Amino acid sequence: QVQLVESGGGSVQAGDSLRLSCAASGYVYRTYCMAWFRQAPGKEREWVARINPDSIRSYADSVKGRFTISQDNARNTRYLQMNRLKPEESGMYFCAAGGACTSNPTHFDYWGQGTQVAVSS
Repeated sequence: QVQLVESGGGSVQAGDSLRLSCAASGYVYRTYCMAWFRQAPGKEREWVARINPDSIRSYADSVKGRFTISQDNARNTRYLQMNRLKPEESGMYFCAAGGACTSNPTHFDYWGQGTQVAVSS
């Protein structure tokens, strides 16, 4: 059973930074792609970044140069460093794991409960 637990969300001002964490259990990092998604109220879940088992990283255009996805395999934890946050990036942030490394949320099998990010202007 794979379990994902996110943490690190909070309320910040525009331009501030946050680092989200996703702790995994029962998860073999060499097997799964891991991604971050976000969802604002009333909107669809949006892909933010992903990292595959070979540590190849991909980012949505809107976050390139500001967000960094990383992993600590010894801790079985993935991170999303978010810099220069914008108000429109507020929402629930989810980490997900799956066998197919895409930006489509339906391709991910396991999801955390989410961590809330609020960015005020």
